Amino acid sequence: MSFGRLERTTGPQPMSDINMTPLVDVMLVLVVIFILTAPLLSSAIRLDLPRAEGGSPGAVPQAVTVVVDAQGQAFLDDQPLAQGALVERLRRIGAQQPDTELQLRADAAVPYGRVVEVMDAAHRAGLARIGFVTELAKGAAAPVFGPETTAPAR
Repeated sequence: MSFGRLERTTGPQPMSDINMTPLVDVMLVLVVIFILTAPLLSSAIRLDLPRAEGGSPGAVPQAVTVVVDAQGQAFLDDQPLAQGALVERLRRIGAQQPDTELQLRADAAVPYGRVVEVMDAAHRAGLARIGFVTELAKGAAAPVFGPETTAPAR
């Protein structure tokens, strides 16, 4: 009485390699999504910021950004405002939250007098903390600010 052969043949082995096609497909979709959303994350106003070797802004709980373009036009929340309207909006912001910091981004071609006008409007509105946004100069090392030190606001 025979039950079969004594030698056993191995069946097909399971595939232990990762299927790369779905991984590549997912990565390409993510790259396309990042390419499409990256321009939306930057400001719509093109500026040529002055370069400085100083620090980057510290962590501020509440900040308002005022942008002054090369023609001297002031923008608050990417909306152009006349000088009187800018003072009124800053006054409302200062009344609601007096600890708010004004972050001023001015083009390098803007005359100093126009920057002083915007700073005066912020001061009259009750905003005493003003920070200037610059680009890091080429070849300069980025400063490190710890929790006990922050970038100078004035």
